[in-house]
Amino acid sequence: MTTAHAPDGVTGSRTLTVRYAGGGTRRGPVTMGQANMIRCILRDEPGSINIHDVWPVPDGTGMDRALDALAALAVRHEALRTTFPREAGGGAHTEQAVAAAGSFTVTVLDHDALPEDADAYAEAVARAARDTRFRLDLDFPLRLRILARAGRPVRVALAASHAVTDGSALGVLRDEWLALLTGEPLPPVTSPTPLDLAAEERTPAGRRKSAASLTHWERILRTGPQAMFAEDGATGTETDTPGLTLRSARGARALAAAARRTGALPGTVLLTAWCVLTAHRAGQSVCVAAVPTSNRFLPKLARSVGTLSQDALLDLDVRAPSFDALLAKAWGAAMNAYRHSRFDALDLWALIGRVTTERGSQFARDAVFNDISALPSTLAAAAAPDEATPELELVWGQAQALPTRLLTFVYETEPVLRLATWADPALFPRAAAEELVTGLVLLLEAVAEGDLPLDPPGLTGVTGVRPAARGPEWVRVDGCWVSPAAVAAALSGALGGRAVEVVAEPDPDGDGDGVGDGDGDGRLLTAYIGTDERTWAGQESTPQQAHTALMAMLPGRPGVLAPHRYVFVEGPPRQPATAQRILREGTGRGRDAT
Repeated sequence: MTTAHAPDGVTGSRTLTVRYAGGGTRRGPVTMGQANMIRCILRDEPGSINIHDVWPVPDGTGMDRALDALAALAVRHEALRTTFPREAGGGAHTEQAVAAAGSFTVTVLDHDALPEDADAYAEAVARAARDTRFRLDLDFPLRLRILARAGRPVRVALAASHAVTDGSALGVLRDEWLALLTGEPLPPVTSPTPLDLAAEERTPAGRRKSAASLTHWERILRTGPQAMFAEDGATGTETDTPGLTLRSARGARALAAAARRTGALPGTVLLTAWCVLTAHRAGQSVCVAAVPTSNRFLPKLARSVGTLSQDALLDLDVRAPSFDALLAKAWGAAMNAYRHSRFDALDLWALIGRVTTERGSQFARDAVFNDISALPSTLAAAAAPDEATPELELVWGQAQALPTRLLTFVYETEPVLRLATWADPALFPRAAAEELVTGLVLLLEAVAEGDLPLDPPGLTGVTGVRPAARGPEWVRVDGCWVSPAAVAAALSGALGGRAVEVVAEPDPDGDGDGVGDGDGDGRLLTAYIGTDERTWAGQESTPQQAHTALMAMLPGRPGVLAPHRYVFVEGPPRQPATAQRILREGTGRGRDAT
């Protein structure tokens, strides 16, 4: 035991070492989910990729009993005894090693009296613990803080490595933690361990599933909108976004009534309503969204302790005459996305790189829907029970940096609809974000009353949410909203200030000229690049060089799609181009690159 510096408001701080022994020693390859998270951990800041939770402590629990329960969890679950050794020479983490015994530390923060809002305080302690990076090859995957009052534990605030746990796994651990402290027997662990999953993924059937998932993703990457929110103000790859929490008994009643009326599951009704509202606000005909909880739809994985978090990529075409007509196909679209949510992350990112280069697009994970309300264990359980059920309450929370423009977590659907939304403030000022969240409740209430036409004016009238306002300079090209002026500015910058004009021209055969399949927009982008003797001798004087330079500029510019043709003309790029001598032209990619 060692003593550490006491934070402000803490009367004493000490670090305890807890030892455990049990289970076996094993080693093998990482799972696809682990590989996905390890890639993110090595790339992202720890505060954005680590996760956290707060666990209650039953009254009367002593410190020794709390520590013994933590040790029992480590023995029970291989994931908590797992590290990821580096390959020889400090290479990648491609294997996982399970230890039979080991130790971890717990920091005890003792108080004479906890703050009045103990849960908010514990949440802040847990969130702060996320900011330190976990060492994949050495560290116990839980960073534990026990908040105590006069030596008695009151809350456990923890951060967790996303390489070993996801939000649902923390929920399972919290359930078992409470059972251990209250003396309830725990059933045997029946979910496959991470090593079991890794072995399953490497069977011929597992490899076929991964390949099918990549095919599913490729179709959407080639034909769907490159970003849901391509509009003025949508810039940058990360936004500092405050959270907005909705608690609504009205919403819960409406959701239940809509499910009864349509015969659909409440979760499907809610997902469909969210997609309708998101696509309506974005002015899109298709809602493309990441759905991270998808991998737990299989019963055998529902209570797995490990990281299963991989995105299902949902594409739901919202062009339907009514809500009920759309709802009829939403379940199939969701299940199709879920079935294709286990894949080799390295293969996926190689696919994304290849497809987006060929299409001239940038994959933007800017709309995310994460419904954890139906899972056996969720982070929702960490919240204190509601003393009242408000008809409709909105509460703003702290901001955090997110690589998305709209993220929704659904925690409960009954007796209150409780969800949190993080919406890019550049696109959704506070009033607009509140309008979006309350609009979801209004949409559910309308759907509960009867089938609802899905025409944009009608949706605006029902929800109060208006589609994105785009000026006449915006056009749809290859299924994406594009600003030719923004494309020209980005290409000019990529080419060191060259004069560039970009125009949307008719596509004679409507197939995107072999670059992207499009959705019947009937337009191609052509870039006319002015050239003189000085610039002709430069390094960006071929379509391929121009395309490569522009692709590096695409992140954070969802309104920019690479031109389908790059045309170098003699002199300034004024129209009509036919009046100028064409020096060189091509797609910039593929066999016709130059």
